Amino acid sequence: MSNVLRVSNVTAGYGALRVLHGVNLDVAEGEAVAVLGANGAGKSTLLRCLSGLLPFSGEALFLEQSIGGVAPHVIARRGLIQVPEARHIFPDLTVHENLLVGGTAMPQRSDRMRVLDEVLALFPILAERRRQQAGSMSGGQQQMLAIGRALMGKPKLLVLDEPSLGLAPMVVRELYQAVRRLIDSGLTVLLVEQDVTLALQVVSRAYVLEGGRVALTGSAAELRESTHVREHYLGC
Repeated sequence: MSNVLRVSNVTAGYGALRVLHGVNLDVAEGEAVAVLGANGAGKSTLLRCLSGLLPFSGEALFLEQSIGGVAPHVIARRGLIQVPEARHIFPDLTVHENLLVGGTAMPQRSDRMRVLDEVLALFPILAERRRQQAGSMSGGQQQMLAIGRALMGKPKLLVLDEPSLGLAPMVVRELYQAVRRLIDSGLTVLLVEQDVTLALQVVSRAYVLEGGRVALTGSAAELRESTHVREHYLGC
């Protein structure tokens, strides 16, 4: 499998404050990989680098092209599409309008409608609420909408930033069932998650960030059995 994303020696921060210190990771085509870690580990900073929102040193290649210094909208059009933490939907637009905004990069209406049908099949609640103002929906429904909007852009790499944050356990289970179906379909996914148990149930590999450095990496099975992970992240 070829690499969709390769990050090499990426260092970044805010002013004089360095947050990432030589991070290396890669994601192969069709693979689901997690970036795990506590608050302040550097996960969000890494995603800001990958999305073109924060300058960095080192190298980040997406589909074998550098994304260093590339504008966020250009990165998204290349196919690296992020579902940000806290969703950031358009609250005054309807569900249907939000989804269509996500598909603006597809010039053919027939293509947009085909992908729309796929999204509504993945999240039936969005089909039921398609005329509803997005801001009036529950947090879980808004998260489904945010993922659906990202899928409308036909991502080559879907980046999910803390999708379970602030949601009820039953909603999280439903959401992650949909994420698992996306992964099983062959979509390449980079998942950033504080809930280590949850993340390791759906990905094949993971990186653990601590203090802006990769402290551990391995298969999901290896990390579940890691003494360090069990003591510091799984509470056992």
